[in-house]
Amino acid sequence: MSSLAAARYGKDNVRVYKVHRDEKTGVQTVVEMTVCVLLEGDIETSYTKADNSVVVATDSIKNTIYITAKQQPVTTPEVFGSILGTHFIEKYSHIHAAHVNIITHRWVRMNIDGKAHPHSFIKDSPETRNVQVDVIEGKGIDIHSSIDGLTVLKSTGSQFWGFLRDEFTTLKETWDRILSTKVAAGWQWRRFASLQDVKTNTQNFDYAWETARNTTLKTFAEDNSASVQATMYKMGEQILAAVPLLETVDYALPNIHYFEIDLSWHKGTKNTGKDAEVYAPQSGPNGLIKCTVARGQKARL
Repeated sequence: MSSLAAARYGKDNVRVYKVHRDEKTGVQTVVEMTVCVLLEGDIETSYTKADNSVVVATDSIKNTIYITAKQQPVTTPEVFGSILGTHFIEKYSHIHAAHVNIITHRWVRMNIDGKAHPHSFIKDSPETRNVQVDVIEGKGIDIHSSIDGLTVLKSTGSQFWGFLRDEFTTLKETWDRILSTKVAAGWQWRRFASLQDVKTNTQNFDYAWETARNTTLKTFAEDNSASVQATMYKMGEQILAAVPLLETVDYALPNIHYFEIDLSWHKGTKNTGKDAEVYAPQSGPNGLIKCTVARGQKARL
């Protein structure tokens, strides 16, 4: 005997671009997103009995995303995701949960001759602003917001020494090194009771994103880092302190290595330690450090 233990389905990789035109000022604002919507509910017979009567076609889900983007604001992504998810559980009585993932691609307004251009933009990095919205019938709305693809580097102000040494250790201790990482940072909001509760906090979503991004950059730049672990914990602490509605902050930071090159073979050229100027960027392997900082809770390791 077998049974269906879990199931969800929907439409992935729905590309959406929206432009808002301010007729009074002539200024236009653009938002580009990649959206995924997955549904759960009384859909098991579509798997076990070949019964398609319970299936909201994924093409219909795609069309709903487009129509909702036309009729509703797409910023903040937390609010847009909550509007989408709530629609599906209210529209279809047999759908009890909607999971909406939104990746917002970065477009920055051009600065021409010292002035912000009204309708021209540049994609200055692959950085994205992401949200995962889970609308659960009878329970509320859970939102996890995040930043991904924010690549940073500093050429000094990072150390790594005093680590455990044994027969497997070849890494040398250092009191000055290059530190680079591709930031993936996320923050979990306390559960929202309803769509209206989410809408009430619209300004908090932008504030949290700006706070998380600015805190990450400032701490990375200014902290005389003893380790990636120590620096990322400081970031999480500060973000939780600044945004009371957050329950946790999480980081995943790969350590992108730049290795010194020994050039002493060429006429005694000094290029290690305090004399290092030329490095070899590494594509892998690399360290990967993760943590979750929770409000008022002891870490479970």
